[in-house]
Amino acid sequence: MDCQTGGTRGRNARVLIYSHDTFGLGHLRRCRAIAHHLVEKNKDLTVLILTGSSIIGSFDFRSRVDFVRVPGVIKLRNGDYTPLQLHIDIDETLALRESIIRHTASMFDPDLFIVDKEPLGLRGEVEETLKMLQQRGVPTVLGLRDVMDDPDLLEPEWERKNVMPALSDLYDDIWIYGLPQIHDPLAGISVPNSVRRKMTYTGYLRREVAGDAVAHQTVKIRSPYILVTPGGGGDGELMVDWVIRAYESDRRQPYPALVVLGPFMPTETQVEFMDRAARLDDVEVITFDAHMESLMQNAVGVVAMGGYNTFCEIMSFDKRALIVPRTRPRKEQFIRAARFQELGLVSMLGDEEMSDTRAMETALRHLPQQPRPSEVVVPGLMDGLDNVDRLARRWIRRQRRPLTLAEKRA
Repeated sequence: MDCQTGGTRGRNARVLIYSHDTFGLGHLRRCRAIAHHLVEKNKDLTVLILTGSSIIGSFDFRSRVDFVRVPGVIKLRNGDYTPLQLHIDIDETLALRESIIRHTASMFDPDLFIVDKEPLGLRGEVEETLKMLQQRGVPTVLGLRDVMDDPDLLEPEWERKNVMPALSDLYDDIWIYGLPQIHDPLAGISVPNSVRRKMTYTGYLRREVAGDAVAHQTVKIRSPYILVTPGGGGDGELMVDWVIRAYESDRRQPYPALVVLGPFMPTETQVEFMDRAARLDDVEVITFDAHMESLMQNAVGVVAMGGYNTFCEIMSFDKRALIVPRTRPRKEQFIRAARFQELGLVSMLGDEEMSDTRAMETALRHLPQQPRPSEVVVPGLMDGLDNVDRLARRWIRRQRRPLTLAEKRA
């Protein structure tokens, strides 16, 4: 990328990425993967990530990638939000977040603005920033994962948030981090043709093990093991319990298990699982490792709930996988897992079977004999990062074209 082109546009190019990240790891890890790939491919590019993640400091970032953390909030069971750490009113917290986002965007002055998943941000906090950057002529992009939710749930949610006018008026491009032959994230909802024309499918976002990554060193078990991951862990208690029950019941499983509970699993639940694992010589439990790619690389198979990032890792490292998707409050994981199972890329157990310990015992025994994902040919499946780079280059080049004589005189 020629980032030194033209008149007052002579400084290095800049990309700003917004990730609302109220809870969990998915949005942050997706944005981080994109940021790292962009700076790797473009030596004169800088990326700044705006996020509400409380654990972003646990991750390593490459040179020319940095972050600004806005005050965190969490969503309560009744749908309301509350500050994660600050003892101030939620409305004040949201106003503070919006102000930080807008002022950061103004001072950073990006050449491209990428918003992850939430078109208007948390409670509309990114809308004014989108309008400000649009007035400055900055290209704006919405990045969507392959599956959003069941259309019966997504359409009323987007109507309530007034999303469709934002897609029409505030975004130049919409990138789908998946493939149309696998799933259309907006299937079943009314989408204007003008919005459809903005949509580009990139493929899934490939993951790699960083050259300097130092993964957790197991104590009780040795690789190859079955990696068990509920992602962030906030809603993974039932899946982890099911797996540990299987090891407690069947003391002759062919492979040990490494269980990564996730940083958002309640502390008392983590302690309970660690106590149970301490009585098993073939189960090791850790709370969190920022280098999940390294752990997955050493696994003979994976048991997971089926979030977007976990699927990207499973496909990238060609791992046999057993998916136990959640179905509440969103059906996203179930829709993705069912489609990937249909294609022969993974196997799946439904959460309605969780009372059946024998079902998990059998699935764990069969897992190492499953076909690898690479045995199914899906053209372009993992080309996402290269296509994101290509699309970003196009927008930045358009933004940083040489000034015309009329523009120089203006």
